[in-house]
Amino acid sequence: MAKTIALANQKGGVGKTTSCVNLAAALHLMGRRVLLVDADPQGNASSGMGVSKAKRPNTYDILSGRASAADCIVHTNYGDVIPTGKELAAASVELIESDRREYVLKDALLSLFSEYDYIFIDCPPSLELLTVNALVAADSVLIPMQCEYYALEGIADLMTSIRLCSRRLNKRLTVEGVVLTMYDARMNLTLQVADELRKYLGDKVYQTVIPRSIRLTEAPSHGIPGVVYDKSNKGSRAYMALAEEFDARCRKV
Repeated sequence: MAKTIALANQKGGVGKTTSCVNLAAALHLMGRRVLLVDADPQGNASSGMGVSKAKRPNTYDILSGRASAADCIVHTNYGDVIPTGKELAAASVELIESDRREYVLKDALLSLFSEYDYIFIDCPPSLELLTVNALVAADSVLIPMQCEYYALEGIADLMTSIRLCSRRLNKRLTVEGVVLTMYDARMNLTLQVADELRKYLGDKVYQTVIPRSIRLTEAPSHGIPGVVYDKSNKGSRAYMALAEEFDARCRKV
């Protein structure tokens, strides 16, 4: 049975999609069966895995009842992908009138659970109905966050939202952990925020940190995950280490 993980953070620009793409690709390289579901209308996770944002059917077609999840899967060299594009933005409005509107994605993915070890869902950078669908479909939430003051403020709001979702819609939902991204050990603020997070969340904060890396930011323009684009880069090595830590934690549980 697959473990389903939503990557969420209502603050944009924290490395959420980069983490989703590279963690999925790294686990695929390790021999795990991985599916990435792009639930962000920006479609950056799709293009980061080398799949066109114009590819149909996609996540929008799943949520609008036009296609099954299995029909939307695209096989790539870096793992399987259910892509999306800008039309997904309309799904939030269309779902409002639907019965069980928070459970549409979960119901659609049920048939795929036996096919994968991990299903990753890349969420929009907001706490809207698309994100709620992802949280309801997920077993846990992985939170990439930058080591800055505003991010520290925002994580408290996100934790509240996760608790509310767990209480009302998905009782099995837990916090998988927090991944520190764009990490710069030369900056005192980075070290202070990391220290505060570890005091607040303990071992929920992953030991592996993701440093700033130009090569990681270049990779999406080539439609290749960073861990494949430049394997020797420090950012790529960090994501491979994160994948190993993530996999070990999941298997231990």
